[in-house]
Amino acid sequence: TTIMAGLHGGTAKAYDQIDAAPEERERGITISTAHVEYESTNRHYAHVDCPGHADYVKNMITGAAQMDGAILVVSAADGPMPQTREHILLSRQVGVPYIVVFMNKADMVDDP
Repeated sequence: TTIMAGLHGGTAKAYDQIDAAPEERERGITISTAHVEYESTNRHYAHVDCPGHADYVKNMITGAAQMDGAILVVSAADGPMPQTREHILLSRQVGVPYIVVFMNKADMVDDP
């Protein structure tokens, strides 16, 4: 968002401003859904930080129903969680055409 703010105006937000609940920061998890929007000359972007926990699947469906693409964050250290495949399936069912997988915590995994 820093580049977009510089190019098109607006204010960049740091990660801790998006994931702002104190409990979320302490535990390193997402409990509530965060929503940030910005625009470029050609596109409108909306970032929705949906919780990965199975109890929050309804929130994920609501957010995904409006998306043109999704970024699925998977821990390299832990691998896919039980709800990871469910998130992919649900995203496809509500019509999300593109999914990018981002491997997080790759620095915590030993080289093969």
